[in-house]
Amino acid sequence: MDTPTVGPIVGYTTSEQTRIFIRGAADAENAVFAAIRYRKAGTQQWSAGLYSKLSGTYDMSDTLVLRGLSADTPYEYQAGWFRTTYLDHTPDTVKHIALEWPSTIYRFKSASPKRNRTHRYVVGSCRYLRLTLNAPSKPELGDKIFKAISDLNASTPLDGMLMIGDQVYVDDMNIFAPDREYADISRKYRAAFSQPHIRQLMASTPTYMILDDHEIEDNWPASRSHQDDELYSNAIRAYETFQCSHGPAHDLLTDGCINRSVEKYWYTFADGDTDWFVMDCRTERVLTGTDRIMIGVEQENALHKWVKNSTAKVKFIVSSVMFMPDQKSHGDDGWKSFAAQRLRLLEVIRTNAVKNVMFVSGDIHGSLTCSLTHSEDPDFVVHGIVSSPLCNSRLLPYAKASNLLLNAPLASHGQGHYSPALTSAMVSEDNFACLTLTGQHLQVDFYNPKGRVLESVTIALK
Repeated sequence: MDTPTVGPIVGYTTSEQTRIFIRGAADAENAVFAAIRYRKAGTQQWSAGLYSKLSGTYDMSDTLVLRGLSADTPYEYQAGWFRTTYLDHTPDTVKHIALEWPSTIYRFKSASPKRNRTHRYVVGSCRYLRLTLNAPSKPELGDKIFKAISDLNASTPLDGMLMIGDQVYVDDMNIFAPDREYADISRKYRAAFSQPHIRQLMASTPTYMILDDHEIEDNWPASRSHQDDELYSNAIRAYETFQCSHGPAHDLLTDGCINRSVEKYWYTFADGDTDWFVMDCRTERVLTGTDRIMIGVEQENALHKWVKNSTAKVKFIVSSVMFMPDQKSHGDDGWKSFAAQRLRLLEVIRTNAVKNVMFVSGDIHGSLTCSLTHSEDPDFVVHGIVSSPLCNSRLLPYAKASNLLLNAPLASHGQGHYSPALTSAMVSEDNFACLTLTGQHLQVDFYNPKGRVLESVTIALK
């Protein structure tokens, strides 16, 4: 058995199950299978193997689901792929083949249902990796920040990592040689996710992903034309294969496999004192008519219902596009151009007196924290956490505080107006954010690729 060509990637993890992504390699003459076996850490007996037959439809990859886990428990697992000359083999029949498993043992921990414990998540976005002649160009520049995250995880274990947009740049050479074919886009994902430090991190840490524009094209879909239909189809197919497949957006079938037919990319998950709503801010936009919307009606209604009904201490709403404050430029791509929909959400939070809402965003190549208050409602406050970039391109500038609109209301209505204010300095270099929830405080620490804290903010909870 061979080690995965991409992965393993530990995805959506609860106290009872986890989803693990594995990629093999194509073989025109043989059947190809992925395999996983696991055990509780410290025990000797492995589980029976789990197997999946791989195909080119999903770039020789699949997500296998480990079920029946014990809560808050460390596990070990082995993962790989293999060929068999018998083309009619199935996941049931290959169980009887004597296999030599790869020697590498990976580890993960099932989720804890306990509340009133420390919760720790890393968030980040915008990891640039250019390919030259199909080979990564200086990949160590974008991979070193994942070593810093791994080192942090080793000293203070993480509950998970959220990669909140621009995990790949499909359009990095858009002017000269744009990638539009599925094979070319998949090659970028394979390069990005197979670098050593990110690979080590994702093999042991539950990782959640959502797309932004560069998974398709810059500022998508503002400049979309009919000529982009093939690009969109191929880019979304690659996104579903490499990012969406191991997350909560896919339903679980009764046989324990994920339902590969996914109808939406937004999703929710819960972890102890935290609830998460991860928005899809790219594929459902409506740019014409009287009510421009960034997220579809079904998603908006689900978000309103979720924010009103959540009983978690902290409610995280992930928007790959910065929710607040607005930028002076690039307004057409941001929430400023979808002001009515943003106001509806803010009013749901305010009129229902929902406490401790945190908007988590990326996109702008700068990091910050901010707050939003209401002129006539002293009890209202929501917070923003922006984390970007994990690795910038030398061709792109970092954001500066002077780029932001801070001296005017974010939104206004008959009952008053909403005003933003920075609660941190702008971080204008490569970084990631670590969110630590302890007691009645959420601490936000921004780290550079060497693991040094650049900015630290403590948010008091209500």
